[in-house]
Amino acid sequence: MSSKPVIPAVTRAELRASADTLAMTLSDAELDMYAAFMGGLTADFNLIASLDAPRLPVKYPRGAGYRPGADENPYNAWYWKCSIPGAASGKLAGKRVIIKDNIGVAGLPMMNGAKVMDGFMPDEDATVVTRVLDAGGEVIGKAVCENFCFSGGSHTSATGPVRNPRNPDYMTGGSSSGCAALLLTGEADLAIGSDQGGSVRMPASFSGIVGIKPTYGLVPYTGAAPIEQSVDHLGPMAKNSADCALLLEVIAGYDDGRDPRQFAGLAPKPYVAALAQGVKGMRFGLVREGFGTPGAQADVDAMVRSTALRLREAGATVEEISVPMHTQGPSIMFTSIMDNALSTFTEQGASGPNVRGHFPLAAIEFYRRAQRERADDFPVTVKTILLFGLAMRRRYGHYYSAKAHNLVRTLRAAYDDALTRCDILVMPTTPMKAHRIPPPDAGPEVIMGCALDMTGNTSPFDASGHPSMSVPAGLSDGLPVGIMFTGRYGEDDVVLRAGHAFEQIVR
Repeated sequence: MSSKPVIPAVTRAELRASADTLAMTLSDAELDMYAAFMGGLTADFNLIASLDAPRLPVKYPRGAGYRPGADENPYNAWYWKCSIPGAASGKLAGKRVIIKDNIGVAGLPMMNGAKVMDGFMPDEDATVVTRVLDAGGEVIGKAVCENFCFSGGSHTSATGPVRNPRNPDYMTGGSSSGCAALLLTGEADLAIGSDQGGSVRMPASFSGIVGIKPTYGLVPYTGAAPIEQSVDHLGPMAKNSADCALLLEVIAGYDDGRDPRQFAGLAPKPYVAALAQGVKGMRFGLVREGFGTPGAQADVDAMVRSTALRLREAGATVEEISVPMHTQGPSIMFTSIMDNALSTFTEQGASGPNVRGHFPLAAIEFYRRAQRERADDFPVTVKTILLFGLAMRRRYGHYYSAKAHNLVRTLRAAYDDALTRCDILVMPTTPMKAHRIPPPDAGPEVIMGCALDMTGNTSPFDASGHPSMSVPAGLSDGLPVGIMFTGRYGEDDVVLRAGHAFEQIVR
């Protein structure tokens, strides 16, 4: 441990700038006085600078991998290819797993879909990556994601649009866009995506695969790039519910306090075994307010209703139910994250407003420079949120985000009340089928216009924390339609049962 100071004392000019920011009027003499008071604090910082901080483990060797060319990447879904074999045996033995590119894999570039992050190399494996490898899975690469994960389309990544293998003129959905395409083509067996407004479920809907946003805190977010801590989720994606259940068994569980989103009392369950219980006697509620939403297509609504009714064939009850507050859910969710999302992209950097968790120091240091040097490279989605969020903060402080956070509890209670009358809430995952990919010369208005218009049914459950899953309901005009099942807090097993039973009926 070196005792050589690396952090110099705060200068008078720095203190003057700080005082101005804090609306304090201080004389030069007062500034000098406060500078003297800070000697011990500077020593504290120098001690921290001299210590080695713990890192997340990197347990399995790997090569550098490579960025595949167009011949290996026809849908632009791969960001990086590699081969990282895990343990010799385990639940995921023989499974090829793709990792969304906002999740850290040590020694592999992590761009998070953003030009701002180009050149960043994590030095840690995210906890979910280690758990996949411990279970015998092979990590085969990183999947392209949307620019800072801030789009439900697949057209904003700095590496170009991710094309839907069902029809390359259309989006896969986002922000876990590459994950969906690679599963659909069979190049991966399993994928781990992230979901802050629907980003596991929306690509599942647009592409015709399965994706589950687990109960908030069930899967550790440690080592993944955040947007806002209260809505950050990582979740399994696969071609069927059984594979999602298998992956969830591996990645779920407490992370020894590294992730402040978690609490020790939320324990994983035997999700695969639960599938055999079926849905006989279960009650499904078609949420009236989840149909006919802005942008809804009639064929999507009709297919979700008609296929949901077929659950009666498996002995379930299917009835309409009303949750009036559902229509307010997206506004509550987006307002609640505004202030802390602003902090994530500005003051707090790559960790977000973390509390007592593990901090990704390499990402924090890289982003500290990149955010200032490359701010013009932020996508139109992020620029809109940051400019608006800062304007609201300067007008009102934290008031409206704080009020929205309080309303989240009311929203959660509304869903909890509905879930006393049924076991599963049902609605379309996205109100429409996949959008066409905008042309290369599309302006910001077009890019923004098809980036967030599909989040109306998915985003409220990121705020409320309920487990929520998209399963294919069928095709209309050659494009997939997704049905969404949402269950009680902690009942991910019941949600997976619903998805699995539905698959057996409609396939």
